[in-house]
This record gives sequence, C-alpha cells and structure tokens, in this order.
Amino acid sequence: MFLPPTAHLALCLQVIAQQGRARTATMKLPHYTAETPMFMPVGTQGTVKGLTSKQLQDLDCHVILGNTYHLGNRPGNDLVAAMGGLHSFINWPRGMLTDSGGFQMVSLLHLADITEEGVTFQSPVDGSRMLLTPEQSIQIQNDLGADIMMQLDDVVPATNTDPKRFEEATYRTTRWLDRCIQANRRPNEQNLFPIVQGGFDVQLREISMQQLIERNAPGYAIGGLAGGETKDMFWRVVAQCAAGLPPGKPRYVMGIGYPLDIVVCSALGADMYDSVYPTRTARFGVALVDTGVMKLKNAAFAKDMRPIDESCNCMTCRQYSRSYLHHVVTRGVASASVLVTYHNVAYMQVRELGCSS
Repeated sequence: MFLPPTAHLALCLQVIAQQGRARTATMKLPHYTAETPMFMPVGTQGTVKGLTSKQLQDLDCHVILGNTYHLGNRPGNDLVAAMGGLHSFINWPRGMLTDSGGFQMVSLLHLADITEEGVTFQSPVDGSRMLLTPEQSIQIQNDLGADIMMQLDDVVPATNTDPKRFEEATYRTTRWLDRCIQANRRPNEQNLFPIVQGGFDVQLREISMQQLIERNAPGYAIGGLAGGETKDMFWRVVAQCAAGLPPGKPRYVMGIGYPLDIVVCSALGADMYDSVYPTRTARFGVALVDTGVMKLKNAAFAKDMRPIDESCNCMTCRQYSRSYLHHVVTRGVASASVLVTYHNVAYMQVRELGCSS
C-alpha cells in the first residue's frame, strides 16, 4: 500500500513501503528530511549527555529532543532565541523536537496542582510556586525554534486508578491543545503535535483521537504510557491508536526506549520514539546488546578481548574491547560514559535494529 505525500507547510510525510501496519517513510522537516521508523535521543538541557553534535551526526541521528522546561529555565528561552534558536545554540543542523514541559512537572518536580489554567509546581531552583500554561509552553517552544513542538497535555500516571481523572484529563488535553494552537506564533515554521490521552480506556482513547484529528495536526503523539503498565496493556493502546490515527501523518509513541517495545510498536504502525534509557543506562556502564544488556562492570569482562557486539560497526565496537571498557567503567573514567553511550545510541538506531526492513 503506497500513500500519496501528506504535507503541511512545515512537514511532509511520504510513506515509502508498508507491510501490514509496519511502514517506512520520509518526513521532511524545516531542518532535515528524517527517515522513519526512528529513535530520537534525548538532549534534556540542549545536549545528549556524553556526545557532541558531530558524533550524533556520525551516528546518523535524524532528530533529537530538547526539554522545554529545563531550557526555558536555564539558559532561558530569551537567550536561546537571541542566539538564533536551539539549532544554532547547540550547533545541530538536523531535526529537533521539544516537549511541552508538562511531563517533568508530574514526574520530576513534585507536582502541586493541575487546574484548567495550567500546571502549578514547585521550582527546583528556589522552591517557589510556578505556573506553566499552554500559552507559556508554546511561547518557550516558539523561542527555541524546534521543527516539532508538543502541546501541553494533562498527564495522568498510568498507574492511577481513578477513571474520572482520566476522563477529565482527556477532555482537558483537547481544550489545552486549542489554546496551544491559538498561542502558536510560527505555525508555518514549526509543527505542533497533539497528544492522545485516555489511559487504558478504549472509549476515552477513541474520543481523544477523534477530537485531535478534527484539528488536522501535522502529526500525532500517543501519550500516557511507559509508566509502569504491563506490556499487554501498553501494546493494546499503541495498536488502537496507530490504527485510528490518520495513515498519512507521523505517529509518535512518547517515552519509549526499550528495543523490544520499538520493534513491536513499529510493527503496529508507529513511526517515532524517544527515551533517556539508552544514554542513562550507558552512564552506569551498561551496554545494549541483542540478548538484553551487558553490564561491563562485571569481572567476567576483565580479560575479554571481544568488542561489545561483534556485529556492530560503531566506533566503540570497532576500536575497543570489553576488557578495556571494563577497566574504564569500573574506575569511573569520564571517557567510559562517552564510549558506552556512543554504542548504545548506535544500537538504538531503528535502521540497525532492522525494524524498517
């Protein structure tokens, strides 16, 4: 099944091949034409920890993430805008996606309250109470200038057991999307993706999708997952949403970083993924391999002259042995994080996982 290109002013998706629900496509963005399925490394504060922009290009990363809350806080969106936007500020010539900042309010910053106005939380800098509204989130993201912006959504942890809370969040997310659309100063230059909510309620997910589809967005995200739910529940939601969202628009499953999940979600028809998992686990000396993970601190690798993965062509696997990596990891040498991160990001490139074949 081949679909004609679906174009918005700042995004054009061309499906190249499809088998069942799985598909490969090109996604033309203002700064780069990305290939999907794709994994997007997370650069929370404008940098993917352990790697330079040049190394990310060498690894053929097409899109990376920036964190709206952290970048708006430090160095500040005004400064980034004055420097020519986030692409110029961090010397990244390819695609960029910024999140809305809402997830960090819930997961990291001791959420205080969610009201119709926005998210009130305690500042990690000085402890003061702060309010993030849909309008403020979009203002910061307009200043950062990413190719793709995410709406501020009402995030409910997947483990929440109150069905009324999921219903409230579903409808509020749509209302907040409308406010984000109205606040967007650069609709012809930046793509605003809405986020499907509804928890594990099939009907709420359907309602959310229909409301968001009516807004004719350039792409759609599937949110509210990767929060401790079972794989079966997680994959059921992805299957429902991937089947229900427009076939000519990119589908982004948020916060997904385990290789198995990416393979399954790609088979279900999803296109885009992000997670801190590959880079964060690398900083603990853990490498990703086909059998799971390789804990390089293990003494069994002290005299192992093989690379992490004999089938991997990344710089780390071409030039360094498990023995050497064990040596630098166990001694806390700074270069250890760089080398393992380099391998993990290489491994996570969906094209190498074979998901696009």
